[in-house]
Amino acid sequence: MTPAVALLMCTAAFLGTAILAVAIARSNWATRVIYSASLVASGVAFAIALVQLSSAGVAPLASTIILPLGLPWLGAHFRLDALAAFFLVVVDLAGLLASLYALGYGRHEHAAHRVLPFFPAFLAGMNLVILADDAFTFLISWEFMSLASWALVMAHHRDADNRRAGYLYIVMASFGTFALLLAFGLLAGANGNYGFTAMRGAAYTPSTAGLVLILLLFGAGSKAGLVPLHVWLPLAHPAAPSHVSALMSGVMTKVAVYGFVRVVFDLIAAPAWWSGIIVLMLGAGTAVLGILQAMLETDLKRLLAYSTIENIGVIFASLGLALAFKANGMELAAALALTAALFHVLNHSFFKSLLFFGAGAVLTATGERNMDKLGGLIHRMPVTSIAFLVGCVAISALPPFNGFASEWLTFQAILESPALPQWGLKILVPAVGGLLALSAALAAACFVKVFGVTFLGRPRSTVAEQALEVDRFSLTAMSVLAALCLLAGILPGIVIDGLAPVTLSLIGDRMPVQADIPWLSIVPIAESRSSYNGLLVFLFTLFSASLTAYLIHRFASRRLRRAPAWDCGFPEINPVSQYGAGSFAQPVRRVFGTLILRVRERVDMPVPGDLRPARLTVETRDLIWEGLYLPIVGAVGFAAEKLNHLQFLTIRRYLSLVFLALVFLLLVLALWS
Repeated sequence: MTPAVALLMCTAAFLGTAILAVAIARSNWATRVIYSASLVASGVAFAIALVQLSSAGVAPLASTIILPLGLPWLGAHFRLDALAAFFLVVVDLAGLLASLYALGYGRHEHAAHRVLPFFPAFLAGMNLVILADDAFTFLISWEFMSLASWALVMAHHRDADNRRAGYLYIVMASFGTFALLLAFGLLAGANGNYGFTAMRGAAYTPSTAGLVLILLLFGAGSKAGLVPLHVWLPLAHPAAPSHVSALMSGVMTKVAVYGFVRVVFDLIAAPAWWSGIIVLMLGAGTAVLGILQAMLETDLKRLLAYSTIENIGVIFASLGLALAFKANGMELAAALALTAALFHVLNHSFFKSLLFFGAGAVLTATGERNMDKLGGLIHRMPVTSIAFLVGCVAISALPPFNGFASEWLTFQAILESPALPQWGLKILVPAVGGLLALSAALAAACFVKVFGVTFLGRPRSTVAEQALEVDRFSLTAMSVLAALCLLAGILPGIVIDGLAPVTLSLIGDRMPVQADIPWLSIVPIAESRSSYNGLLVFLFTLFSASLTAYLIHRFASRRLRRAPAWDCGFPEINPVSQYGAGSFAQPVRRVFGTLILRVRERVDMPVPGDLRPARLTVETRDLIWEGLYLPIVGAVGFAAEKLNHLQFLTIRRYLSLVFLALVFLLLVLALWS
């Protein structure tokens, strides 16, 4: 049995589990059965993909299968290569841990019959997208993935906000699929070569390749959350159950990245240098705007969704660098940038899944997503708090955790930009580096706010004061992800060497072999230029912290001192007087928000003698939504109203319209040929 066949059997197991869930969804034991079956199928698929990826550097990897499905003259093509194996590792490892988490979290789901059938179907759709080796199978799998995730977003459809999120998501998903359909149509050409093998061997004009790139940015970018196509993401991801939010934010957005990489780096294979400029600018702008929106949020899950936009921006900025380097024949630098992007894909799936699991645990224990109603949870939920802290440190790109390793590689790739021949890139890339540095600093500030307001201080509500630790399944899933964040940070060389087959197949070069470097250091280009050792940083941090704690406890005075705590100017000891999420965000809101997000603050101060409380109201506007999407909505409504009379035509006029449409399509086909 070939690996591709084995993976398709795992996908069939997902689909069979979804069918079983329809039959048993309302039974008391359905949650345990469905999530256990999903866990086993994900585990087997993860093991197969990991073995194939690890063996790709030893022997050529290309496992294919053709099924008599899809288009009659084409069939359904599936292929497992190094790129597909890596993304399957990301998808199925996350699916395994999400299934484990859901074994506990799913017990509290009050609409389990609306979630259980679509959870394994969602996993099946993501696996099929990555395995697809022809345009028809890819698009069908893509749409299946979108519809399954839309059904999960709509699981709690009685909530008006969830209905709005689901509607916006399905519209944006349909728009993305349409853009991908046009892109594959251009790649297939007039001969209809819809197989990826035929596309891979074709030669494309610069104009065709450029147009395909633009369509890919619309199609894959809308699913990934690139600005300005991100508007659905902060609505849809929080609306879904937390284990589904982890998959949508940590994994489904990476399937969109896979689609972009597959087409631009594999099928086209010869990008123009200016394509790097477009992707770089979109990536940098997405990173900054995403983290600014996250900084201003008080809803925990919406904040994490906006943070995903920032990390997608970092990934696309690295991909833009790889495109620019590849177009100029700088294969080693291109391999470095592509490795940084793929490494961050893996890292983001780790720490974002961990953070959404933590948010789900908080929601289960308190019923609250508003950070200003939480606080003090570190005493009530210690294991969740420690795991969530690891996720916050990792996403803030602080050593020795994994977020630092991948972003450090991105900045090392940026330092190679002076060798680029085009002055536009020479000027743009350092500016992009500055924006990425700004987004990294804002991310650190943002997650100081998240952890401090949610877990530290005193409880701000009764539910926070009475919270209890969650079940062992949820804690195990979070603990495994926390350990992976640490391991990938202190042993990044193993991950970099594991990604080498992917960069070799797409770029033709790879980073230096990291296993040959002493002391488990990593060297992007040459040891004389830069290196990093996550293990030594971890050991130094552990040793210095332990030594400091020992010295304090050994030599500090044991005398008990009592003094009033600093009250921040509020003599009354009240949890409301603590710093809240808005307090942390106020400096950033006033520096950046006034110009970029048009934030307005209103103070209602009663006159002396008036017993009403003073109120501060903060209004945040989404300029992209107001400037881009609302005019489109208005134009569509206007056009629909004007075209409404078409439904009252006679049969002869309908036949005339059909005849004219047929003539028009024949003319288009004749001009195309």
